[in-house]
Amino acid sequence: MNVVFACLDADTLGGIQQVTHTLAQGLAGRGHEVHVIGLHRAQAPFRYVERPRYRAHLISRAPVGPEGRLARLRSRRRLRELLGGMRPGYAVLTSPGAVSRTAGLVPAHLRAIGQYHGSYEHASGCWHLGSIRKHYPGLEQAVFLSEEDAWRFAEHALLPNARALPNPLASWPDRVSELSAPRVLGVGRLEGVKRFDRLISAFARSGAPPPWELHLLGDGAELDRLRDHAARAGVADRVVFRGRVSAGQMPAEYRAASLLAVSSEHEGLPVVLLEAAAHGVPAVAFDVSGGVRSARPVLVPPGDVDALADRLGWLAGSERERRRLGAAARERAEAFRLDRVLDHWESLFAHIER
Repeated sequence: MNVVFACLDADTLGGIQQVTHTLAQGLAGRGHEVHVIGLHRAQAPFRYVERPRYRAHLISRAPVGPEGRLARLRSRRRLRELLGGMRPGYAVLTSPGAVSRTAGLVPAHLRAIGQYHGSYEHASGCWHLGSIRKHYPGLEQAVFLSEEDAWRFAEHALLPNARALPNPLASWPDRVSELSAPRVLGVGRLEGVKRFDRLISAFARSGAPPPWELHLLGDGAELDRLRDHAARAGVADRVVFRGRVSAGQMPAEYRAASLLAVSSEHEGLPVVLLEAAAHGVPAVAFDVSGGVRSARPVLVPPGDVDALADRLGWLAGSERERRRLGAAARERAEAFRLDRVLDHWESLFAHIER
């Protein structure tokens, strides 16, 4: 069958993009014709797949942002022509922005599926919920990251077509962490929503003694502020800013770590939680979504830095507990293996066909 993924921006370093390319490569590997469409150019492109089996398309060379009337009309014409020339199948619209931008442009021979990579908690606090209520009921299916989120959107956004499909792991590691290295990982863009300032504060208060270090993997506009914050917290010499790490290097990073911490203000189902679990690395996370809860890390109340510090200190001080929780995490991560998630997608397509 033909499967088309449409993103506002298909090649930025981010969770939506990572999941999109993972699913596209997986479905193409099963013999489907797959296309990934970026409605806008990425300002800093990131390569997720070395040898794509799918076709990539770019509609506008302008980055995401306000567009003039002529540029918008030109983009809409290009997208309409591209989609109109494709054979029948499915158009997976990866965000509320992608759904609204493609309204009226997806031809009838492509059945539209709307994804939402956030949580109900986040959607209800911003414009996303209104957009989902407006645009998603008319789609063939509305897809959310956990059963809890699908149920809440069905109940509170009156969606008759809500369904849960989790994020997939791109690969399954044969080797796991030994959980003996004194290293905590934080992974993601150095931006406000990730609240790495809270993670740095929690690490400083955790009581984890040297040689324990916090390694932050990612780049972004908050780098200088976070460096200053680490200095003020008294851990400048133990917070290591690693910069952007390629997808191919990440397995080694997980194997070299003993803990993962997720301190975000909001999340859907972070792939880093699943990747760490697959490598047998236990995680501590703020309890911010049904997706996070479905991965079953050690949960602490949202924004509670002292609780995060307490759990980090507890696990840093007990290799036995790290091993127990890491083994359980790897066992649960089996449910997110790519083949299993692809099976769910193919079942969804079959359900729509019926």
